[in-house]
Amino acid sequence: MPPVLTATATHSGLRRVLATRHVTMISMGGIIGAGLFVGSSAAIAAAGPAIVISYLLAGGLIFLVMRMLGEMAVALPDVQSFTDFMRAGLGDWAGFITGWLYWYFWIVVVPVEAIAGAQLLHSWVAVPPWLLGAGLMLVMTGVNLMSARSYGEFEYWFALVKITAILIFIALAIAGVIAMHNGGQSSWAHLSDDGGFAPRGHLAVLAGVTTVIFALTGAEITAVAAAESREPVRALARLSTTVITRILLFYVVSMVLIVTIVPWRQVVPGHSPFTQALELLHYRWAGAALSVVILTAVLSCLNSAFYVTSRVLFALAARGDAPSALVRLNARGVPSRSVWMGSVAGLAGIAAATLSPQGVFAFLVNASGALILFIYLLTVIAQIRLRRARSAAEQDQLAVKMWLFPWTSYAAAAGIVVVLVAMAFTSALTSQFYASVVAIAVACAAWWMRLRRTRI
Repeated sequence: MPPVLTATATHSGLRRVLATRHVTMISMGGIIGAGLFVGSSAAIAAAGPAIVISYLLAGGLIFLVMRMLGEMAVALPDVQSFTDFMRAGLGDWAGFITGWLYWYFWIVVVPVEAIAGAQLLHSWVAVPPWLLGAGLMLVMTGVNLMSARSYGEFEYWFALVKITAILIFIALAIAGVIAMHNGGQSSWAHLSDDGGFAPRGHLAVLAGVTTVIFALTGAEITAVAAAESREPVRALARLSTTVITRILLFYVVSMVLIVTIVPWRQVVPGHSPFTQALELLHYRWAGAALSVVILTAVLSCLNSAFYVTSRVLFALAARGDAPSALVRLNARGVPSRSVWMGSVAGLAGIAAATLSPQGVFAFLVNASGALILFIYLLTVIAQIRLRRARSAAEQDQLAVKMWLFPWTSYAAAAGIVVVLVAMAFTSALTSQFYASVVAIAVACAAWWMRLRRTRI
C-alpha cells in the first residue's frame, strides 16, 4: 500500500490544554525512570565501567529515532498521533499494528509500575501490598479522568523532582571526585584498576546496549501528548533536538560519576548505584532520599502509562481500528472509557500478583520485551519512505530534517536490527524477544482479520 502523506486522525474532541512547560517536562520525565535509578546497577555489574559506552550507543540510537520523529512532525503538522506517523509513511496496516502494539506495551506497564510502587510503599508502612497497589491505581485513575492538564501538572512535578535529584547528585558527585583527588586519591582509578575499562570484554559492552536501551525509551510520549498541546509541532521539533542533551546529562554523566566513585564489582544488581555512590561519599541520608525519588519515578511512569494507553486507544478508535464507543469523551474532554480499561488492567495485574507474586511480575516484565524496538524500526522505515516521497526542493525546505540522510536513517535501522538480534541470542533477554514476536504475530493476524471482514 503506498504511503498516505496527508493521513490524519480525528482528534477534534481532545482539548489543547497542555502548556509548553508541561510538554517539556513530559519529554524529560519520559526518559528518567526507575531504570536509571535502580536498573542501571545490573548493567554496570554486567559490563563494568565501559557501561558508559553502552549508554552512549543506546542514547545515540534513540536520538536518531527522535530526530526522525521530529522531521515527520514538522513535515506533517496535521498528524498528531505517534503511531499515525507510521500510518502516513507505510499505510493503514502499519498504523493498526503499531497502534495496538504500542497500546499493549504501555498497558503492561500499568500493573508493573503499580506492583513496584506498592512493594516500595510496603517497606515503609505495614499495609498489604495489594491494598497499596489498589490505592495507587485509584489515585492515578482519578488524576487521568480529571483532564489532560491534570496529567500534565502531575507529570510536571514528578519530572521536576527527578531532574532536581539528578542535578543534586551530579553536583555532589563532582564535589566528591574533586575531594578524592585533593585528598591524594586517583580520581579515575576505579575506571581501569580492576580488569581495565572493559573488564568483561567488548562484547559485554555491545550486550549492554540491549539492556540499557529500554531504560531510555519513553521520550516519544511527547508525540502522544502533542495532540493536546497548544503548540504540537514546536513541541515535537524541540524534542528532536534536545533529547540527546538530556540523555548525555542525566544518564552518561551520572554513569561516569558512579563508576568513578564506586568500584564496579561492588555495585549490587537491584540496588541503586546512586545510593551507593552517595553513601561512599559519606552522605548517610542518601538511602532515604533516593527511595523517595525512586517512588516518584515509579508514580511518574504509572501516570504516563495511564495517559498513553487511553490516548492511543482513542486514536485507534477514531480510525475505526478499535470499538467506536472508545471515541466518546467525558465532559472534561477525556476518553474516560479508555482510562478505565487501563485501571481494570492494573487492578487485574495486582490481583494476579497477590496470588503468585514472583511468577506474575516476571511474566509482566517479559510480556512486551522488544515491542518498542519494533515500533522504533517502523518509525525509521516510515521516515525514509516519507522523505523519499518528497522532491529535492521540498526536502530542502524542511525546517527540521534528519542529518546526512539517508545514511543516518539506514544506520539507525541497522542499529535497531542488531539490538533485536542480540536480544534473541542473549539468554537473559530471549524470553522477552520471543514474547514480543508472539505479540507481533497476534497483531498481524488481527489486521488480516480486519481486512477480511471489511472485504466481505
